[in-house]
Amino acid sequence: MKVPASASWKAPLKFRMPTAENLVPIRLDIEVDGQRYKDAFTWNPYDPDSEVVMFAKRTVKDLKLAPGFIPQIVQSIQSQLADFRSYEGQDMYAGDKIVPIKLDLRVNHTVIRDQFLWDLNNFESDPEEFARTLCKDLGIEDPEVGPAIAFAIREQLYEIAIQNVTSARENRINKKGRRGAEHFPPSKASGAALDLMKLFSFRSSVVRKRKEWDYYKPILDLLSNEDVDALEAKEERSGQ
Repeated sequence: MKVPASASWKAPLKFRMPTAENLVPIRLDIEVDGQRYKDAFTWNPYDPDSEVVMFAKRTVKDLKLAPGFIPQIVQSIQSQLADFRSYEGQDMYAGDKIVPIKLDLRVNHTVIRDQFLWDLNNFESDPEEFARTLCKDLGIEDPEVGPAIAFAIREQLYEIAIQNVTSARENRINKKGRRGAEHFPPSKASGAALDLMKLFSFRSSVVRKRKEWDYYKPILDLLSNEDVDALEAKEERSGQ
């Protein structure tokens, strides 16, 4: 799959998702009185907080969950939105960065594994459109697979954006001379970013070499009902 070409960003960047829409990946895993609710979706951080309460009430009603889920859902969403907003206004590391995105998902009967490169400087990229195209190319018919792929991409891009804030902060400290560069131990996040720059430089990796085609080729499996039951039973035991 080809990710859209990058835009040129020379001015200092403030924190945001490196995508056209600045959406927050939200993940919920809540248990109340023996009932469990798991979900993953994106949220507009600029929506009013009242929307969170309305969403929680509507979800509990539609799924026939216990009323005790409402405050738990509200608290979890608001906490994750607060984390996202805490980075707003902070500088992000700006540079030509092509990073690997990895997929290893099971959605209902579909298992998909893939790896591809994403341009962090392309603020017009669209994970949802990318996911729809990927599903079309692979002949995936389950309508739940595309949103799951898009969410997995956004979740990884969010983590990388946080790492870029850390890198920018460390660069500022170095420039101010608070710590000598030769004595400043790079964080795990910034070290990973530097390694990615070496492994996925623009010249060598955006155009894949023929010998790498099989490595990057998507792997798609369709599970039987028995396979799904066995996996879900294993996941339930692991979660206990």
